[in-house]
Amino acid sequence: MKKLKEILYASLIITGILLLGLTPVEQAVFSALEWGDLGVKMAEAGVIDTEKFENLYSQRGGLSEADKKLLYDGANGKVKVTPENSAMMLNMLWAFGLSNKNPILENGPMMDPKYGGAQNFASTGGWTLAKGSAMDHYSMHSFVTLTPKQQALVEKVSKNIYRPCCQNSTYFPDCNHGMAMLGLLELMASEGATEEEMNKIAEEVNGYWFPKVEKTGCSA
Repeated sequence: MKKLKEILYASLIITGILLLGLTPVEQAVFSALEWGDLGVKMAEAGVIDTEKFENLYSQRGGLSEADKKLLYDGANGKVKVTPENSAMMLNMLWAFGLSNKNPILENGPMMDPKYGGAQNFASTGGWTLAKGSAMDHYSMHSFVTLTPKQQALVEKVSKNIYRPCCQNSTYFPDCNHGMAMLGLLELMASEGATEEEMNKIAEEVNGYWFPKVEKTGCSA
């Protein structure tokens, strides 16, 4: 009798699937950042002074239409970092990583007293495109708020992604590349990316930012 019930139950499930057209749900795969109006928000907050930004790029031939869209458009949708836009995304993610409120900036190596203050690094002192000083915006804006689980994932992944320019991990974002990578990881985590996906995208993007360095994984 028990075996008969199990067979009938299984038959009902199969029949339900056939009638309703149900198929196994595939897990979403992370492929691009939901950029949206993040550029607009950073400009409004003064993290990016658009006049300074435009002036800098005027010396490099000016902003392309795609670049302007990242900065001024409020409806960007998903944006993927590519070899073509990697330089612009480096600056945009640098601004985001520096300004978005995060415990890594407030409690991590950047705040170690032996360095004399977070303002003494290339990632902070080097960001001269803000209204006011970079430290006026350091971990000051809640553009993206992570859940405790997402924050834990960012911290775990950031400690294992190194950059060849200064041999520090993303958990210690003392240069522009490190700060930009932190911003990238925060955005990916906020959108539900897995640890594997974060490592994969980070390796790809590091390859764009350091094209002459042989890729040996995220800890190159």
